[in-house]
Amino acid sequence: MKVVALVSGGKDSCYAMMKSIHYGHQIVALANLLPADDAVDELDSYMYQTVGHQIIVSYAECMGLPLFRKRIRGSTRHQELGYRTTQGDEVEDMFILLREVKKQIPEVTAVSSGAIASDYQRLRVESVCSRLGLVSLAYLWKQDQSLLLQEMIANGILTVTVKVAAMGLDPAKHLGKEIAFLNDYLHKLKELYGINVCGEGGEYETLTLDCPLFINARIVLDDYQVVMHSSDSIAPVGILHPLKFHLEKKVDVQSSTSPDNISETSIQKLGTVIEVEDTLERCEDTCKPSDCSADPIDDLAHKFNISRTNNKRTLTLSCSLQDSCNGGLHYFPLLFSDYFSASLYLCIVSFLDIDLSYLLRADLREDLKNVLAKIESLLAGFGFGWENVLYIHLYIDDMNKFSEANETYVKFITQERCPFGVPSRSTVEMPLVEMGFSKAYMEVLVSNNKDKRVLHVQSISSWAPSCIGPYSQVNQTSCHVFCFLSHCENWLGPQLRAIYSMQC
Repeated sequence: MKVVALVSGGKDSCYAMMKSIHYGHQIVALANLLPADDAVDELDSYMYQTVGHQIIVSYAECMGLPLFRKRIRGSTRHQELGYRTTQGDEVEDMFILLREVKKQIPEVTAVSSGAIASDYQRLRVESVCSRLGLVSLAYLWKQDQSLLLQEMIANGILTVTVKVAAMGLDPAKHLGKEIAFLNDYLHKLKELYGINVCGEGGEYETLTLDCPLFINARIVLDDYQVVMHSSDSIAPVGILHPLKFHLEKKVDVQSSTSPDNISETSIQKLGTVIEVEDTLERCEDTCKPSDCSADPIDDLAHKFNISRTNNKRTLTLSCSLQDSCNGGLHYFPLLFSDYFSASLYLCIVSFLDIDLSYLLRADLREDLKNVLAKIESLLAGFGFGWENVLYIHLYIDDMNKFSEANETYVKFITQERCPFGVPSRSTVEMPLVEMGFSKAYMEVLVSNNKDKRVLHVQSISSWAPSCIGPYSQVNQTSCHVFCFLSHCENWLGPQLRAIYSMQC
C-alpha cells in the first residue's frame, strides 16, 4: 500500500515507517502537526508530541518526500477513551491534514503511526482513518518495549532526548543525549521505578536526527537551550529548545524514492513542504453520517414473536418478514433461549418466502438495509440500541459482495452509536435465495448489562488480527466472551455458534 506516515520527530514514528517498508508498503508522504505559535515548544496535548517541531521541516529534504504540515488549532475536548467526532478537538486537525494528503496524493491508502501502548492515541488515529477510508498501520502496537528499543538502536535510528519527566532523569544531565547511550540507564530506571523504557508513560520524548530512511542528509544539532518546566526535586521536567542546526549531506546512497517507485503526483512534490490550512467546513459537515433510514417496505408484512423461558427474566425475540401475497406467517427457531443468562436476548431477522419478482428487483444493499432497519426498530421497542448488541451473525448470499454489505452495515452500526465498542461479527455465505430467503439474514445477540468490555483494534499490527471493518475482535459481558470470527464461505451451522461464546 501507498502510505502517508504521521511523524512527530520521535523515534517511534520513524521506526514505524521502517517497519511499514519491511512489511512491503511504500512511504510516499509525511504528515506532521505543529503548534499554532512557532515560539511554543510543547502543547498540553494528549495526542501529539511537538517538542522539536522546529527541525521537522528538514525531514522533507532528508527523506526526499513531500511533508504536509498543519498547525494545531483544536484542543482536547473529547476526553473519553473512544473518540466521537467533536468540533474543536485536536483530532479534527489530524482529519483535515490527512484529508488534504489524500486529496493531493489520491493513491495513498494507509497511514502509519508509532503508537505502542496508548489506546487513546490508537483509537483516534483509527477513527480518522475510518472516516477517510484509510488503513491504519501500527506495527509497534503492544510490542515489548525493551525489545523495541534494542531494535531501534540496532537498526540505525540516531535519536536524542528532547524532553525528560521522570524519576532518575535530570534535564541538566540527560537532555540531548542519544538513546543508545541511555539504553542501559533506562533499563536500570525500569527496575528501580517501573518506567516505560520507550517513554510510553511520558517519561521522555525524542527527536530523530538520522535513520536509514534519511537518504539525502542527516540532521546535526549545533546548539540548544534547556528550558525547565518544573524544578521538582523528585521528577524535574525539562525540554530541549533547538537554537541552531544544519543538514549534513549523504553521498553514494541510492534513493528509495526513485521515479520508478512513485507516482507523477508524488514526484512533483518530492522534498517539498506543504502547509495545510484550516477549512471553513465544520467537522460535523466533513463527517456527516449517512442517512440510515430504510425505504418503506410497502409490500411486506411483519410480525414479531416474544418467547419466555421458565426464567421469566429471559426474553428471546424472533421476527420474520413475509411477502403479503403469500399466506401464513413464518417464524425462525428460537435459539439459545435456555443457554444464556437472563440478561441476554437473541433477535433474528430476515425476509422469508419472498416471491421471485421481489428477488429480481432487490439487491443485497437494499435487503440488508431493510433488515438492519427492522432490527433497529425492534431494539428500540424494548429500550435497546446498537450499543446493547454483543454479537452479530451476518449471512449473505454472495461473499463477493462482502464490501457492499459493509457499506450498508456501517450506516447503522457506528462508533458513535456504540460508545463502548461495536459488536463482534461473523459473516457467512449461504445459498439464501435457494432456501427461500432474501439476500440478507441476521442473528443479533443483545445484552442489557452495563459492564460490556470491547477489544477493537482496526490497525494492522504485529500484535493481533486486525478488524479493519466495523466489528470488534472480542466483546465480554458478565461471564461470557464473544470472539470475532473471520468471514466464512460455507454454512457452518451449529458449529459456528458453538465456538463464539465461552463461559468464564
